[in-house]
Amino acid sequence: MSLKERVNEDLKSAMKAGERVRTETVRSLRASIIEFEKSGAGREMTPDEEIKVLTSAAKKRREAIELYDQNNRPELAEKERAELEIIQSYLPQQLSREEIAERVRAVIKEAGAAGPQDTNKVIPTLMKEMKGKADGKLVQEIVKEQLAAL
Repeated sequence: MSLKERVNEDLKSAMKAGERVRTETVRSLRASIIEFEKSGAGREMTPDEEIKVLTSAAKKRREAIELYDQNNRPELAEKERAELEIIQSYLPQQLSREEIAERVRAVIKEAGAAGPQDTNKVIPTLMKEMKGKADGKLVQEIVKEQLAAL
């Protein structure tokens, strides 16, 4: 089942169940999918493009959570957290910090990175590999920690 079909089915069930937050979140995902379709691509979304739409939506929620927390708006941050949780249910299983760190060590060794100046040797490989499976900010943070320790 494609993301579009799954989103449409979930929207129907959320509306029937009267789940307001889920309905709003799924509607926003549906809008992103429709926006992609109308962008002139003239084809179905590939799995990579589906993940790109989902990670973009998740990133927007994370940034909003951060802003709301900084500005002491816990009720709005909580709503964004609920939406993020719904969006993450569509994404592949996220890697844990330990799994990311393990893969970072392996890529650093493969690339022959010697310190923080070699970040650009490591990040592109990792991001290609972990697309949709890990938050880019977290990967970058772990890479910087690992390279600084060399």
